Order: sequence, then C-alpha cells, then structure tokens
Amino acid sequence: MVIDLSPAEQVRLRQQLRRARWGGWLALHILLLLSQQRSPTAIADWLLCSRSTVYAAAWAWQQGRRPWAEASGLATPLSPICQHRLLALLQKLPSFYGWYRTPWSCASLAETLGRRHGWRVSAETVRRWLHGLGWRWKRAKRVATEDDPERVSKLAHIRGLWERLRPRQALLFADELDIPLLPKTGYQWMPKGTQVEVMTPGQNEKRYLAGAWDLRTGQVHHGVWASKTNGVFRALLEVVETAYPAHRYDRIYVVVDNYKIHKARAVERWWAAHPRIELVFLPPYCPKANPIERIFGDTHDKVTRNHRRKQIWRLVEDVKRHLAENGRWPYRLSEIYFTAEVTAMVRYLKTQAKAIA
Repeated sequence: MVIDLSPAEQVRLRQQLRRARWGGWLALHILLLLSQQRSPTAIADWLLCSRSTVYAAAWAWQQGRRPWAEASGLATPLSPICQHRLLALLQKLPSFYGWYRTPWSCASLAETLGRRHGWRVSAETVRRWLHGLGWRWKRAKRVATEDDPERVSKLAHIRGLWERLRPRQALLFADELDIPLLPKTGYQWMPKGTQVEVMTPGQNEKRYLAGAWDLRTGQVHHGVWASKTNGVFRALLEVVETAYPAHRYDRIYVVVDNYKIHKARAVERWWAAHPRIELVFLPPYCPKANPIERIFGDTHDKVTRNHRRKQIWRLVEDVKRHLAENGRWPYRLSEIYFTAEVTAMVRYLKTQAKAIA
C-alpha cells in the first residue's frame, strides 16, 4: 500500500512527529535499533532523522547519560549525592547565595550549581530534574499567624460536640459568600493563542449569601441579603430555626468565625430570645477549620468565575440552583481537628466532664 502525500503535507507531518517524540523518545528508539546492529544510516532513514542525531544519542549513552529520562521526565538522572546538593540549595533562600530575589528560578539554580559544584547545566535541565524529584511550580499561599492561646481548646470543643452529637442535636458550620456581578476571572480551556473575554458590567453590584452546612446531612441552608451586615446573619439564623423545628431538635450548634457581624448586639439579642441555638466560635484566622469554605470555593469555581450574567438576580439564582442541585456535600472535619495536641485536649475535656458529673 502506498500513500500519496504532497511535499507540504510531508513537511507538516514531520513537524508533528518531531513534537510528539521531542526529548528522549527518539533517543530511546535509536538505542534499541543500535542494539540490533542497525547502521546509523539505516536508522536515520527509518526514523526520519539525521545521522548526527543517531551519533549524539550513542555518545550520550557511552557517557553514562540517559537522555530519555532527562527529557521525558520518566525518571531523574541525578545520583543521590546530586539530588542532595540540589535539594540543599532549595532549602535556602536565593539571597543566601548572593541573588537579589526571593524565589528560586531554574536559571538561578543552574547558575548557582555551576558556581558551587562546577555543573554545566541549562535552566531547562534543572526544570526537568525538579519535575523528576516531584517538585512543581505553583502559587504560594498566605497563612495567618496562629497566636490564639485558646486555639487548641476551641478546636477540641468543636470536635467534642461532633463526637457527642445526639439525634436531637445538630451541628452546623456557617459563613458568608460574596456574590459580585463583576466576574471573578480564572482558568478555563481555550484555543492556543486566544484568550476568552469576560465582559464587565456597566456598574458592579453585590449580594451576600449566608450559608450553614449541616455536618451530619451535608445540606446547606442559606439566605441572601443586599448588604453584609448582621441582618444577613440573623436571616440565616431564622432559616436554621425553621429548618430544625423544636419538636425534633433540642439543640442546634452553629459554628462561625470571629467576623464582627456574628458578635453584633442585634445577634446577641436574637440569640438570647432563641435558647435552642448556640453559637460556637472558631479560632481566629483558621479557615481550614470551617468546611463550608470548601463549598463556597466550589461555588466560585462552578458559578461565579468567568460568568456572563448581566443581572445580579440571575447570578444569585445560579448560585442558589448550584447549592440545591449539586449538594448534598459529603465533607468531613479537616485534619486540623485530629492533630495530636487537639486529640489530647479532647481526652482532657472528657476527663474533666466525667469528674464534674
């Protein structure tokens, strides 16, 4: 069978072939064919490459290099000593080695390895080494200082509530979600060389959703308000009280953060008039301890990010529909509640409770 390809089509297919086998795959084929006693000329004709490429792959093998491992990322060509030296650099700031920068780059690592150890490597080689060692180029995250002296006891108290939760009790985690008409921009699939445009509204508007997630059932109860005041939180508490009637629930624990609207005087008066509901406060700056943050993050990813709504009420309806149709949310308490220090505090509180009883 013979396929008739025009010269232009052959050029295009050769370019695609080079991209597909870029790096080590071509070298791997060359080495296997050399092991079968094929001549460099025959290999070059068979693999549609040059004879110099065949000789380069053979020379790299004789020098102890593994080009397919370096380029494809299937393995790291570094010896244990070389790995130790590279990781030792990464454990220190670049400024320690005279660089005026905060994070390491592949180029600065390659230059430093050359200065200190005489390695002649490129930035791309260092990048492949880092990938082989399991390192990735990612965005850093900000973490607040945890200086609350009662942090462990507060986490232990919440965990204790969950472990002792009775059938006529409920444990909910509450927070507020901003819903801006101005779209949150984020990543999505798009053709190479193009960029999806998200139109901004003529005038930005916001709505605020207060939600409470039931740890036992996974259901989210919510209410929407025009402003982020204690009114939106009191509206949520009204929704919660209705959803958990007195003939079925004796106690409702609502876990919240330390935002000012949760401690407003109007909320305290409402709380005093509704003794079935008890507010439980999280440690300051501890978002990982509130599972509803994950639900709200998922809401931004699936609804508000890159949206094309031009009316705020339609966007709010999209958020409500998402919470209704994509629930229930089978999250659990995060590992922050199960550290050794929190577990020890839980045991201590249980002992204290038995002693009082």
